[in-house]
Formats: sequence, C-alpha cells, structure tokens
Amino acid sequence: MNNIAQKFHLSSIYIGFLFLSHFKTTDARLTWETELLYLVIMAGKHHTPLLAHMGLFYAAAIWGSTFFVVKAALDHIDPIVMVAYRFLIAGLIMIPIILITGRRLFSGLGQAFLLAIILWLLYVPQTIGLRYTTASNSGFITGLFVAFVPLFQRTLFKTKPNMMEILASGISLVGLWVLTGGLQEINLGDILTLAAAVTYALHVLLSDKYMKAGSDALVLSCQQFLIIGLLSLLTALVFRLPLKIETQSTIGIVLFLALFPTLSAFVIQLLAQKIVSPLKVSLIFALEPVFAAAFAWTIGGEIPIPHRALGGFIIFAALLVSGLPAPKGRLSSGG
Repeated sequence: MNNIAQKFHLSSIYIGFLFLSHFKTTDARLTWETELLYLVIMAGKHHTPLLAHMGLFYAAAIWGSTFFVVKAALDHIDPIVMVAYRFLIAGLIMIPIILITGRRLFSGLGQAFLLAIILWLLYVPQTIGLRYTTASNSGFITGLFVAFVPLFQRTLFKTKPNMMEILASGISLVGLWVLTGGLQEINLGDILTLAAAVTYALHVLLSDKYMKAGSDALVLSCQQFLIIGLLSLLTALVFRLPLKIETQSTIGIVLFLALFPTLSAFVIQLLAQKIVSPLKVSLIFALEPVFAAAFAWTIGGEIPIPHRALGGFIIFAALLVSGLPAPKGRLSSGG
C-alpha cells in the first residue's frame, strides 16, 4: 500500500474506535493499559440510532477501501488462503476478549455456524471471483444484494418491507448501475460474485434476526471468524493450495484485512443491527462501491468521472428515500 493509502487506513482505525468509544461506560478499576481493550469489551451497552448509522457508514467505507488492495494482493496469496488467514487472526484476537469478560465462547454456536457458512459462501466466491472479473463488475454484482434483501425478507423471513423501502432499493440499483457502468462482460468471476451477492443478503437478514433476539455480538463475531477461518484452511489443505504469503507487503495487507474490514467492521455491523432495519443496513452497505470510487479519486489519484459521481448521489438519495414515511395502509418492515 502507498503512503496515502496507509494514512487512510490509520484514520479508519481512529474512526472505528471513536464509534466504539461511544458505547463505553466508566469503571474505576480500569487502568490506562486496559482502556483501549475496554472500548471493544463494553461495546453494545448503550445504543443510539445515530451511532448505529455512523458505525454502518464506517463499515461500508472500510470495505470500500479494500477492493483494489485485495485484488493486488491476490498476485501473492491464494484467495482461499487469504480468507483463512484474515478470519482466523480476527477470531484468535477476540478469544481473550470473550474469556476476560466472562462470556461463554461456545454459547449459541448453532447460530454462529449458520452465519459462518453463509459468510464463507460470500467471501470465498467473491475473493476467487476478483481473479477473473474487473473491480467494477465485482462492485456492481455484489451490490445486487440490495435487491435480494427485500425479496428474501418477503419470501423467506415473512416480513414485508414498506413501499418507500422497496422504492429505495430500486433507486439504489439504478445508482449502482450508473456508478459502475453495469456489466461489461459476463465471465466465471461474475457468476461467482453473484453467488456472493445472494449470501450477502441472507447474512444481513439472519444477523438482523439474531441480534434483535438478543444474541451477543462479540461472541457471535468471534465464533463466525473462527469457523470461517477453519473452513477455509481445511479447504486449502484438502486441495493442497499454497499456504505461503509471498511478500511482506501482502502480510501487512492480510493483517489489515483481519483487524479492520473483518474484526472491527463485522462487530460494529452486528451491534448496529440490534436497532437498524435490515433494508436500511443494505442501503448503507450499497454505498460501499461509492466509497471505493471516492478513495480511488482521492487516495488512488484517479481522475474523477462525472457519471460515477452521479451514481453515488443516486445511491445516497435512495438512502434518504428509505427514511420517508410510507403511505398509509402499507405494512412496515418487520426489522
């Protein structure tokens, strides 16, 4: 990563911990040495809609910053091995936090296993797909999960999004098309990425169900990370994939992916989903390619393209539309 990108990633660290710090409560027994850890441990004690939305914007931004980083790193590490390392590292970091706080590491393991399988079926196809497709195709197809969320909400989860939420999903898809230019060509990578979009929607909806039922975000995150990491590592061993990371810079990228797009972003997502509807979550996450384009223009030094900026504004407009009151007589979303 270049120096400018490193500065962005450092600033993203600050934003993430700033979000978590708002969940903090005071405890005189703590020393300054445990203060930083405490921000994570006590996350979830207090929730406000503003902080939840800020956290989701942070997650979308940090994920949007990783497209070009991951694509470059795949020249030096197998995609399944990358998934294994980033999730195992995130899970192992969280184990001491779970144990120190007296949480039960194996509680609710069934929920975590289902979420982990779905998330694994998201990240493995998406990461492999990036080897065969363009970053813009990957961004557009992944963003199609915005359409799958209300569809699955109605058919699988038996809840009905209201008219404004459905309209917002449609507007978001238009913005996504304008932003990315739609599909340039269809190849194996695109098909794999479409599978990732389906599982993305399922993960958002199941996370919503479990969080609103009172599941522990930290335990569930830790369990997911470990299961995904072990599944990926087992797959790599079965198919005799190379486990080696070829360059030091790629090691740094894997560590970054483990700490921020994985550990911090997913913990924040689960915390936020305690109070934010799944369709609103999907609309915020649809801003991921918008952030990716913004970082490419500012950090990557790319020339701004007017139609991509327009696409970003359309997606943001969709987010505003979703907050408008639905006409009377329509059922609201169950999330």
